[in-house]
Amino acid sequence: VKDVYTIEIVESLGKQAAKRLQKLGYKNVHAKIGDGFKGWAEEAPFDKIIVTCSPEKAPQPLIDQLKEGGLMVVPVGERYEQTLYLFRKKDGKLESEALLPTLFVPMTGKAEEARKVKPDPLNPSLANGSFEEEAFPSGAQPGWYYEKHVKWETDPKAPDGEHYVSFSNQEPGVSAHLLQGFGVDGRKVKQLQVTAHLKTKDVARGEEESESCYIMFTLYDDQRRDLGMQVMGPFLGTSDWHEKTKTFDIPHAAREGIFRIGLFGATGSASFDKISLKKVEGKK
Repeated sequence: VKDVYTIEIVESLGKQAAKRLQKLGYKNVHAKIGDGFKGWAEEAPFDKIIVTCSPEKAPQPLIDQLKEGGLMVVPVGERYEQTLYLFRKKDGKLESEALLPTLFVPMTGKAEEARKVKPDPLNPSLANGSFEEEAFPSGAQPGWYYEKHVKWETDPKAPDGEHYVSFSNQEPGVSAHLLQGFGVDGRKVKQLQVTAHLKTKDVARGEEESESCYIMFTLYDDQRRDLGMQVMGPFLGTSDWHEKTKTFDIPHAAREGIFRIGLFGATGSASFDKISLKKVEGKK
């Protein structure tokens, strides 16, 4: 690679990156402080562009600065529900290929403020909680990300609709899971209720006592500091489809969360369907 150009909107991080690159002797890597949404017109056109935040669509300035035939990777979508796209520029326009669901950091400044579809932290919810949306060719589930050892199942007798997901693992300590992000404002949302249908087969703890089958979520404050894990489970042994519900108190500082389902180091198999996350009304 002849030259690499990187843009950082946070001044302190941009200065730190430039200093470190210089110290390490990377003379062909050029860093500047600015709005990556606008690109770097003075150095265009570019053969490849990688966007590491989550716009609602590919930014037009970056399309303009991409070389004909060039490739651009962008996590496109809503604040907590994105799809990683590979774009190729052909005849001045972009051809797109959806790769897999993902979750990147948000945009900052005016770009994030101008987002048309915004999260509703006063009414947290999950996308595709019954897994009825068609899976990606890779097996990835729309609305969920970082999938590992998951299978999209079809069964007319599923708890909700005709589909659900299953996780299987035979090696203690290995995780099989799905994750999803959500917004929550702990100043207004005092409790969240999680409901799910699940079934298990020969689920046993892994190498550690804590390695088991769970439904859980981690909460974070406005600086993305960990506020702790909220847990349903463990779910062990063998069971047919059944419903589980639990209500959780939400700390005042909570602003967002990461929801998780699966086998977290446990062995066996577990299936999930009809998962919901909602605010408990009337709590002040």
